[in-house]
Amino acid sequence: MTIILGTSELRAKLEELRAEHRDLDLAIQSLAETSPFNQLEIQRMKKRKLVLKDQIIKLESQLLPDIIA
Repeated sequence: MTIILGTSELRAKLEELRAEHRDLDLAIQSLAETSPFNQLEIQRMKKRKLVLKDQIIKLESQLLPDIIA
């Protein structure tokens, strides 16, 4: 089942994903500065960040109008 979102819902979801991406970035930096740090946890966070980045790019492309060359 596909859920179609309006522009305002897409923008809200995009902002939510960007905030989570920023929070993960800060958490990774904080965790890396502690000694000893948990390398497995950092790897998991980085993987989640990549998933978020892919979702952000997908939403951004949905919000941009198609331009016919």
